[in-house]
Amino acid sequence: MTGPARPAPQSVFSARAGAAIFLVVSVKPGGEPAVRELLPNLAGLQRSIAARVPDGELACVAGVGSVVWDRLFSGPRPAELHPFRELAGAKYIAISTPGDLLFHIRARHMDLCFELATQIMDRLAGWVTVDDEVHGFRYFDERDLLGFVNGGQNPAGPDAATEVLVGGEDQRFSGGSYAIVQKYLHDLRAWNALPVQEQERIIGRGKLSNIELPGDAEHGRSHAALTAVTGPDGARRQILRTKTPFGNAGRAEFGTYFVGYAAAASIIERMLENMFIGDPPDSYDRILDFSTAVSGGLYFVPSADFLSDLPDPPARPAAGRGAYAQAAMKVST
Repeated sequence: MTGPARPAPQSVFSARAGAAIFLVVSVKPGGEPAVRELLPNLAGLQRSIAARVPDGELACVAGVGSVVWDRLFSGPRPAELHPFRELAGAKYIAISTPGDLLFHIRARHMDLCFELATQIMDRLAGWVTVDDEVHGFRYFDERDLLGFVNGGQNPAGPDAATEVLVGGEDQRFSGGSYAIVQKYLHDLRAWNALPVQEQERIIGRGKLSNIELPGDAEHGRSHAALTAVTGPDGARRQILRTKTPFGNAGRAEFGTYFVGYAAAASIIERMLENMFIGDPPDSYDRILDFSTAVSGGLYFVPSADFLSDLPDPPARPAAGRGAYAQAAMKVST
């Protein structure tokens, strides 16, 4: 006898795409009705735009930050939703930056991404401020600008849903996922000056083969070793990584936009602790000598079912009801 079906997730598992836009915005006071109007209509917007290019594989994932959650929804919160925790190691810092909503848009071509981002911003116009907007691209055979393959260790098959989607441990939010995002800027000149063998020791995988180096887990300092974490049962825990290159050649700006999806935010947080603080402490990830985190945010990605049938808005104190009602009227007209 099987239990109830898990709610349908958003497009977290979409295939890797040739283009992406990462849009992070903060909601102004009074903008809550505009957001609540958009979220249930986001899937319809995506379908309408995707219909113009049927093979374009347009997908969008919407995430909600901790601070704005209680402004949008009444009732319980996802168990591990909280503001991004800044991590200060002996040498480097994983900073926390503003952001209430995350839109992770992907498609085979940038025009589809751009059209959906434009439609989203049109519906939120006047009610949000843009904290960050990054346009990313596929780089050759799914590599980052450091030259290594992206997401080669992502979970696949039946394990993927278990590792990435919330289940019975937080039943009200089953089918959702936690997303941690960071934007990294790379010192490519310094990185490319390293011999390939040294780059491979830092990453922990072969640059051409993408195979983990023999004995890498034993010395524990490589990126691959530090981001390998285990659960209470000793089994290795996995996350779904999307690492998208972006850049501006004229400004010598070269970067990677990282999004990690997991059933528990604490899994990704442990990986970041190992990178920035070290395990043991001070054994930080040497990739940070060449890559600087310039943003950081934590969001909950509700299921598609949640977005289509939102919880009621929170009760408003009497003094704030006039502004909220006025905003709601603007959205509906």
